[in-house]
Amino acid sequence: MNDFPSLDDVRAARERIRPHVRATPVVGDDGLTYKFEFLQHTGSFKPRGAFNAALQLDAAARARGLVTVSGGNHGMALAYVGEALHVPVTVFMPSTTPRYVTDYVRERGAEVRLAETMAEAFAGCRAGADAGSTLLHPFDDAAVIAGQATLGLEMLEQHPAVRRVLISIGGGGLIAGIAFAIKQLRPEVEIVGVETRGADAMHRALGAGRIVEMPAITSIARTLAAPAVCERTLEATRRYVDEVVVVDDRDAVAAIGELQERLGVTVEPAAACTLAALRTGAVAAKPETLLLLCGRNVRLEEIAAWNVRFANATT
Repeated sequence: MNDFPSLDDVRAARERIRPHVRATPVVGDDGLTYKFEFLQHTGSFKPRGAFNAALQLDAAARARGLVTVSGGNHGMALAYVGEALHVPVTVFMPSTTPRYVTDYVRERGAEVRLAETMAEAFAGCRAGADAGSTLLHPFDDAAVIAGQATLGLEMLEQHPAVRRVLISIGGGGLIAGIAFAIKQLRPEVEIVGVETRGADAMHRALGAGRIVEMPAITSIARTLAAPAVCERTLEATRRYVDEVVVVDDRDAVAAIGELQERLGVTVEPAAACTLAALRTGAVAAKPETLLLLCGRNVRLEEIAAWNVRFANATT
């Protein structure tokens, strides 16, 4: 693939971002192993890619300021990066983004621009880049992908017996990076991607054999809410990912509850969907399975409302 990071790029990214990110732990429970990436700065994996990309920009690119689009986690991460590196940041987000997310971004000194839909937020971001700001795309960027791929190196070191990894998919930058890194070093390890229904742009693209624009994002998993994947992540998924499955929001919320009960942790639907894929049988149980829990940016009142919503839907 053109303009895709090499394994040397991933290793270099790991050293570059090491002072700025945490090596998050793995935890075993009931025959499964979990990668607790939700303990990363800003509550998700996103600072890995954001730091790797921003640290490679020259002074002129930083001076123009960074612009991006986000359903939440990438925007929070880039605001954190901008504050750390003293770089102006503008984040385009849909108007449905929770207040605590936009407050976090603003508190880090970044500017928030709200749009009616995620598709309109992407359009606003492109306009900002056309006007002179430096685009730092949430997933269609080789440096961002290389930063996310550092998770693959960590996983193999922390759990060398791993035989299968379950990873959430939004725009595909996370799974593209991790799958590439793991397959270069351990090609026998199975990589499974998981999406939620209504935010399943990758599954649709694979089925159609081309990029498919989502007519609307209907899933509660807002951090998976890319309106479409990109050629770079689609091709990487074709090459390095063994299977992509889709689960319902209801099952992702049930998995949040199970993780709270079993492990005492609270994660967002975009993370819990990996466990939901196993519990619903969308993915068959196998030994030495590692589940990536990629983010925790959710509030208890949101989870409570979802529990009520899905309970009422069954009556």
